[in-house]
Amino acid sequence: MLIVVSGPGGVGKGTIAEVLVEKHANLWLSKSWTTRPRREGEEEESYVFVTHEEFKKAIDEDVFLEWAEFHNNFYGTPWPNPPEGFDVLLEIDVQGAKSVTERGLDFLMIFVDAPTLQDQAERLRGRGDSEKEIERRIREGERERNDAKNLGAIVVVNDDLDRAVSEISSIIMSNRSGE
Repeated sequence: MLIVVSGPGGVGKGTIAEVLVEKHANLWLSKSWTTRPRREGEEEESYVFVTHEEFKKAIDEDVFLEWAEFHNNFYGTPWPNPPEGFDVLLEIDVQGAKSVTERGLDFLMIFVDAPTLQDQAERLRGRGDSEKEIERRIREGERERNDAKNLGAIVVVNDDLDRAVSEISSIIMSNRSGE
């Protein structure tokens, strides 16, 4: 099963994806590539950090299931190659989910959101985003919410990490049994 966890910046989708993989032995998290610089305190394992040239070469070689350019940086998800019997978890933005849809793949889409726009802004501040970047991400989040609805995403509000992970786990298990 292919599972997409998406949502605007600052809603905790990366943290949720990590916890889901820790809790589910048969869930495999695809590691995205990016050309953006590593954030202060960000784990090296968060992304495969590459140059613009390396990324463009990978595009030409059809390495990516989906990719996008976002504020002069590239982000992409390689075609998944999980171990046998594993479900694939993609932590990607809504634009990436649209690309997966265009590839004709069936997937479960979960859209993670913050309880309020103020909560989202505070989380973005907490990770060091500038006020200008926060305003842009809040505006972009509105578009992403509408697009996610159009893609049929299941919305999960991340007001408490344990509760949100539990809700998403239940959604995954329910969809697994319905396959």
